[in-house]
Amino acid sequence: MKKILSRIIPAFFLVLAFQFAFSQASDSTAHCHVRISILTVEPGQELYSIFGHSAIRIQDSVSHSDLVYGWGTFDFNEPHFYLKFLKGNLNYFVSVDPFNDFMAEYKVDQRSVWEQVLILNCMQKEAILKAIAINMLPQNRFYQYDFLKDNCTTRIRDIIFANVQNTELEGTITLPGVSYRDMIHEYLDEGAKPWSKLGIDILLGSPTDKEPGNQSAMFLPDYLMQALDVTQVNGQPITESEEMIFQAAPCDCLTWMYAPLMTTSVICVIFLIISLIPIRWAITMTKLMDSFLFYITGLIGIIIFFMWLFTEHTATANNFNIVWALPTNFIFAFFIWRHHKWSRPYFLIVSILYAILLATWFFLPQELNIALIPVILYMMFRSYKLGGKKISKEYNAEVYF
Repeated sequence: MKKILSRIIPAFFLVLAFQFAFSQASDSTAHCHVRISILTVEPGQELYSIFGHSAIRIQDSVSHSDLVYGWGTFDFNEPHFYLKFLKGNLNYFVSVDPFNDFMAEYKVDQRSVWEQVLILNCMQKEAILKAIAINMLPQNRFYQYDFLKDNCTTRIRDIIFANVQNTELEGTITLPGVSYRDMIHEYLDEGAKPWSKLGIDILLGSPTDKEPGNQSAMFLPDYLMQALDVTQVNGQPITESEEMIFQAAPCDCLTWMYAPLMTTSVICVIFLIISLIPIRWAITMTKLMDSFLFYITGLIGIIIFFMWLFTEHTATANNFNIVWALPTNFIFAFFIWRHHKWSRPYFLIVSILYAILLATWFFLPQELNIALIPVILYMMFRSYKLGGKKISKEYNAEVYF
């Protein structure tokens, strides 16, 4: 979804927006000269644009204005920007751009754009224009972005379905058993972002493993476009057939989607072999790897814990990744070099916990990324060894049995 780094929107365009929204005419045909359509932009190559974008285009044949409204704008210069973004209370807002400027950006980025013209009567057009005008008011322009529930696409969904009466969506726009996570994976797989997929899977909790209904599935641009294709008003289609108004050049950007799994597997096998060699350099290397893994998994666990309990992000709650990314690993990573007897029970408990996690992997209420399996297997083995290691007089060093 589009996240434009923007400053204050020029007042000139705001004036134009209010000018057509609050037309001086008040009769039921006042807005018949307005054409309202939904623009859907295909995903981009950057992670922030991987899910595409939605916007509303409004053309006025009287004022000759052609404006595009988007709800995915934020101000990069807002105070404490990164902290607010992390905590999920960064203010997003609705902005308006001339259609030509809107299209110029996606022509440069080579992202195709589709348009669906809404088939509306004059009163329905007026209701939508008033809803947009109300959104443009200073007290309403800003909102707290929520990836699943309140974003640039759901805002458009709500404006359409709340202001066009007697809408009916035929059938379903998602297959049975498809979850939010599956829908997100669809975009990441098509965009050839396997490492981003791994990172997102680690951060997103079990709420994303629920099945969305038709209404909730429209949090993604393509699914809103599909929903509008099968939506009727009083038995008639709500849109004309979508038209591609800009076709981007084909992108040769495929990559091997199993790269993370292969990478973690190869690395863990190599270090497993090294850990079984009872010579000094191998022992030192194994200690380094153990310290690194426990430090990193502990740090990830702290981030998961923070995102779960101390932010407004609903999608990061109830995250079962914290079972392998234990925040306490961060502390015990420093006890690997100077081994203490009292730390052994911790490592043994961790090894048992990892074993239980692997045994119940496919029964959890949350889908965990398969690229983590080699890492968890290796850490289970190392935790077991750390929990029962002894001192070797022969090497005058710690040897793992």
